[in-house]
Amino acid sequence: MATIESIQNAYIDYVLTEGGQPKSVYIFAKQNEMTEAEFYQFYGSFDAIEQAIWADFARKTLAEIKGQEVWLQYSAREKALSFFYGFFELLKSSRSFAIYTINKQPRGFTTPRVFEPLKDIYENFADEILKEGIESTELSDRKFFSKRYKDALWIQFVFVLNFWVNDNSAGFEKTDEAIEKGVNVTFDLFQRSPIDNLFEYGKFLVKNGGMKDKMGF
Repeated sequence: MATIESIQNAYIDYVLTEGGQPKSVYIFAKQNEMTEAEFYQFYGSFDAIEQAIWADFARKTLAEIKGQEVWLQYSAREKALSFFYGFFELLKSSRSFAIYTINKQPRGFTTPRVFEPLKDIYENFADEILKEGIESTELSDRKFFSKRYKDALWIQFVFVLNFWVNDNSAGFEKTDEAIEKGVNVTFDLFQRSPIDNLFEYGKFLVKNGGMKDKMGF
């Protein structure tokens, strides 16, 4: 009897062996001793399988890292690092499939369709930890800009993913280094800085220092 896992495994094996998707659902189903109707109970297309596999990478990573005893003690930065390290560790066992799907995506500034469900899961996670970071004052709550923090984290994720695809170092240690440096730099930008202090001081002077009328505000 067909299951989500059996269909995914059969699909991965096929595309890596044949170098592309099956010509039809009928052929794929017949080769794997199921009917078309059984296939469509789980997926509407081969592209949907690929989307689900990438989304499952994120779900499995979150289940793993959130199940750790130390999770609730982590800062927002540590939770982001934990996700990155966990995700790319999991991806090692499916590197050939990951590279296959990434290489066939059109190049551009929009998110490839295969990553859309993954991005939704990732951004929900990012929203969660960023909100925690702002509430704890670990991160600076900047008007207008705070809402864009998750976009910066997604850009960082895409950068590391592309870096990993081209990483030839043993154990992908260069990717681990890219994660550490990239996530830390990104969170450094999210934290309160002297610029924030200067901005707050300027607002204080405008409101309380008699500068409002002088400056024409």
